[in-house]
Amino acid sequence: MNEADRLREAMRVTESTDQGMLDLAAVVREGRRLRRRRRLAGAGAAGLVLAVAVAVPVALRPGGPPPQRPADAMTTASVAAPTATPTAGPTTGTPVSPGGTDRKPTGAVVSSGIRYGAQERVFYFVPVDVPSVPRVKIGLVAGRRDTDGRLTPDVLINDVAGRDRHEGFHEIGYDQQGERQFVPPVPTFGYFVGPAMRIVGTVDGRQVNAELARWSADPRVVIFWFDPTTLAPGVRLDGILAYDKRGARL
Repeated sequence: MNEADRLREAMRVTESTDQGMLDLAAVVREGRRLRRRRRLAGAGAAGLVLAVAVAVPVALRPGGPPPQRPADAMTTASVAAPTATPTAGPTTGTPVSPGGTDRKPTGAVVSSGIRYGAQERVFYFVPVDVPSVPRVKIGLVAGRRDTDGRLTPDVLINDVAGRDRHEGFHEIGYDQQGERQFVPPVPTFGYFVGPAMRIVGTVDGRQVNAELARWSADPRVVIFWFDPTTLAPGVRLDGILAYDKRGARL
């Protein structure tokens, strides 16, 4: 029975058998009751739609917080005149022509243990001058050291925004040679500021531990690099995390 049928029924029930008159008050009451039911039904439908709309944004992402991403793009210029460029992707670093810098290392040169015949892969900081970023005064070089101690720089990375000692990860350098390798491949490297005792990179779903060394000029600065036998030079990291001595994430 629809609402029109119910209204007609109310009219028939309220008819006077002796006078043929309608009980108008009863008809009005029934009509009000039907309208009220329609309004309540409409409100209920609106409430259902609202509940669905609110439920969507609060859906939780499985798996907990995502791993920290490597530092965003901060491609550097040459050692002689670094310039800032907009953020655009993972840092690759700037190749440095052999003999292209006469800047002496700041602090001790870090030995990696990676050798190329008579040469060894080393990492060291050098002073840089980025006019638009006055609080960036150091850059990290991946170079080679001969048996006589002569240094040959290969890749330089430095901040192009903020300051060079803010806590956390800074630039990450990658080998850019591809198939044309004029110098020995450069391992993925970078530096972290803070009490890191372990740095772990993620690539293709697997974790890779980095080698660490503290900078002699500032023990808060941790230089890290990935052994090329566990992470091929040039392969981009999907994520990177640092942990303190208690195993807590920094």
